[in-house]
Formats: sequence, structure tokens, C-alpha cells
Amino acid sequence: MALALIIDDEVDLCRLMQMTLKKMGIETKVAYDYATGISHLQAYSFDFCLTDLKLPDGTGLDIVKFISKNYAKTPVAVITAHGSMDLAIEALKLGAFDFVNKPLELSRLRQLVENALKVAENANKLNCKEVYDPFSNRLIGHSNAIAQLKTTIQKLARSQAPVFLWGESGTGKEVVAKLIHDLSPRCSANFVPVNCGAIPSELMESEFFGHKKGSFTGATADKEGLFQQANGGTLFLDEVADLPISMQVKLLRAIQEKKIRPIGSTQEIAVDVRLLSATHKNLAKLVETGEFRQDLYYRINVIEVKLPSLNERRDDILLLANHFIALIADDWGLAQPPTLSNEAAVQLANHHFAGNVRELRNILERAITLADDNVIKAHHLNLPLSAANVPPDTPRIQKTHETTENPNHPVLSTPSQPSAPKVVPLAEPKSAVSSPINTSYSSNLFASGYKVKPNIQLAPTPQPNHEALTLNAPIGGINAHNLAHPPAEEGQLPAEGLEEYLINQERKVIIAALNHSGWNRTQAAKLLNTTFRSLRYRMKKLGIDSDSDINSDSDED
Repeated sequence: MALALIIDDEVDLCRLMQMTLKKMGIETKVAYDYATGISHLQAYSFDFCLTDLKLPDGTGLDIVKFISKNYAKTPVAVITAHGSMDLAIEALKLGAFDFVNKPLELSRLRQLVENALKVAENANKLNCKEVYDPFSNRLIGHSNAIAQLKTTIQKLARSQAPVFLWGESGTGKEVVAKLIHDLSPRCSANFVPVNCGAIPSELMESEFFGHKKGSFTGATADKEGLFQQANGGTLFLDEVADLPISMQVKLLRAIQEKKIRPIGSTQEIAVDVRLLSATHKNLAKLVETGEFRQDLYYRINVIEVKLPSLNERRDDILLLANHFIALIADDWGLAQPPTLSNEAAVQLANHHFAGNVRELRNILERAITLADDNVIKAHHLNLPLSAANVPPDTPRIQKTHETTENPNHPVLSTPSQPSAPKVVPLAEPKSAVSSPINTSYSSNLFASGYKVKPNIQLAPTPQPNHEALTLNAPIGGINAHNLAHPPAEEGQLPAEGLEEYLINQERKVIIAALNHSGWNRTQAAKLLNTTFRSLRYRMKKLGIDSDSDINSDSDED
């Protein structure tokens, strides 16, 4: 039979809690002051503890500190008077797993006790490492940052306090939130993730709190909100910084009172939700600028967790890479997972990951697609080259690919020899004849998601009226005037206007892809991550003629 410790100086309240817990099959020990409570803790082994924040000879915060230090596996909850929310939050930060307000609601007390027993059960489960590894294939890494994060997650799972996760995009905030839920007493209930930036502002209240039939035009049936769907479980608010101010006020009340009112309803509904939130933005700065409410910030930011970027845990890069390669091979039905060559491993280990773990996976998906055999080589990664990530024994990779043998033909650098972006100076005026156009791509030719990111550089011979530019590449029926405008410098507006500038850029991208594929439109469409029909339509719209003799080869491979 479970044994609980109740510490409170109100005799009647202690008796009420004793009777409630006895009906639940739980034995209790009662202490009316701090000293007696400490004595009981040293004499008995309790499954959980309930303590008031104000005691005659001490405080509930001291009890929380003592238990957290000496009996870390014993869950402790605090009982707080109405208006003492700040003290309750401080108790949560010190290690309390939950709190309950006075006057006590018996339903809320029973719920808290059930959660406390589940916390103790989960703690025993986590001790059996050889039987159960909660982080297996979910949080990959052996670096100090990840080891510390795993320890923090286990501590947070025991608590019911709101947690605020922040870090760069792609660091795995939702993965951590799901782990906190799965290791918590709420693991059997729903985990409801929601991207706050993806909900239209006019529908936000209905999405969060639900609505009644007929409450507004289009409300043809009752609908449960996200809080009701997550009742008994966890609600994860991703990109919480994108919440509009009007919604922040309503969310604050729901968090503080643990009650919601659906649109069109006259009654509030009690909800029991563990709130986790995350953003890649600096929420403290948004509070300073008035874009985020300060009171809501302190409600959701009871416990703050900073997620390390991939650049801060470089020891884990190759471990993650091998993990993702195995996952991709399994998802794609490959007979055998590819392996990384030594050069590729060195480049990955030294690459700066602006997109963190998400970028790493995208790079590997691209590399597996481009690999000729079961070995991923350095050029398959298609990473920007620098002295930092090029092995000393690979001079051929260090050399930037340039084509100067025939300046009359624009060249698209191949994935096996990626070119680095460079500034092409304008040539001195020579004559009104053709001048070369350098349409070289950066190393992002096959960027994440197979979207082409061009770095096309135009080097025309300047003419007084920009009318003498011609093209020597086989580009069909394109009018040279269409490319006569030089690209706008950074910080300057295009002289020809936005619409014409964008059309020119689109035309140059398509021409570069066509030249790279030998004017095979099917292959060009694949390079541009579009359909053959869409490419044909765009070519027709832009006046790119591919029916000349030089391009009469079949588009089918």
C-alpha cells in the first residue's frame, strides 16, 4: 500500500486530505510543522509528499529543497493559497512536480495524487536501463551537451511544470517535447502538438478552446479544442512567439485557471494539461519590444531548456549521419545502407550546419540520391568548399571548377565539381558584338528538397543603351533584349521593375538548366524539381524556343 506524507498546519484540511487518500487506498502520515515533516521523511519511505507553502517554523520551499536533495525519487507537490502563484512557480523550479490551490477541489486533489503515483512508478522504470532505454533511436548522441540534455529531460518528465524549449530551427524541439511526454505520468494520454504560426488568427480561439454548434456561421457541430484533446496529457505549442496578442490573453487565463470556455458556451470546462512550448526566436527580446506579453512569458517559462545546435555537438555529427543513412535506406527500401567515404566524413564533420539536424538529413538524402554506388563520396554531399572542411589530401576537390576553354558557351557546374560563388567584373567595352554570359551555379544546385538555388552571374559588355547583348549559347528564340538589364546590386532596386526582373531571373535559371542537361527538357525539369509540362509551359511563356535543329533530340531517356 502506498504511503503519503501530508505537511500542513491546518488540522481540518489535513483530515480532509487523509480521508480522501484513504478512500484511494493510500496510508498517510501527518506533520503540522516543518520539523516534524523532516523527522517523518527521515524515518519512513514515502511514495509522495504534499506540503503547504506556509508553515509555522519554515516554508514549503524548504521542504521541496530537502526532498530534492535527499530523496530525489520522491515526488512532492505544494499546496498554495489563492494569489500565491509566484511561490508555486518557484517551488516547481526547485523540483516540485505539481501544485494545487486552496480551497482544495477534491477532484483536482485525486488527480494530483494519481499523477504522483505514476511519477514514482516511472522513476523505478527508468532505473532499469538494461530493460528500457527511453532515448534509443530518438535522441542520438554521446556528446556532453546531449548527455546533459537527457538528464534534464528525465528530471522534467517527473514534473508537471510548464517547460519552455528554445533553440535554433532544426535542433529537435518537438523530439524533446515528445520525450518529456513519453517519460511522464501522462504518457498514456494524448500528446497534441500544434504550430501556432500555422493557425489563422480568426480561427485560433476555436482551435484552442473549441466551439458549440451554431455559435458562429459555419459552426454546424460541436467541436473539441486542442486543450480538450490534450486533457490528461500534454499540449505542445510550437512557435509560440507567433501567437497574436489577443490570443495570448486568453491563453494566459487557461493556463492559470486550468479552465477553458468554448465559443458559444456559458460554462467553463476544467482541463488538466501539461503545457510545453517552443520557439526559435528570442522571447525575452519580444517581451521587451511589447510583441509578447510579459505575464504569459513567465507562465510558460517556468523551466527553460536551451537546445544545443548541431555545431555545438560536433562529436555527434557522424553518429547522426549513420543513423539517418540507415533510416533513409529503410524508408526507401534499399537493399543495403550506403556508407560514407573518409573524405565525405571529414566534410560533414567540419561543415557549418545552419539548419542543424534537419539540414544534415536533407544533405544525406540528396547524397544517397546522387551516389553512383553504395559509397557516398565527398562530391555527392555537394557542400560549399572551404579550407575548414576539405581534407588536405584532396586537392581536386579544393579546386574551383571553371570553364574557360570556350567562353562562348555558358556552363553549369556539375555536382561532382561544385563551384563557389564569385563576383564577375564587367568587361571593358570592346565592340558591339557578343559578350560571354557566365551562368555558373553555386554548390547549392541540389539544395535541400531538391530545389535549385541558382547563383547566375551576368557579365555583359556594357553598352550605352544596353542593346548590343547577344547570346552564343543555343537558346532558341530568346530575344537578347530580355537579358540586357544587368542584375541589381545588393541594396538597389532593379531598373526594369520587379516584374520584368523576376521574369529575367526565371528565364536565366531555365536556360542554365537546359544547357546543363544538353537541352533535354525532361532532365532539365528534374533539375528544377518541376514537371515536364510545367517547364514546357514556362518555356513557351518566356519565349524560349527548343525546336531548333540543335535541340531536336528526343527528351526521353
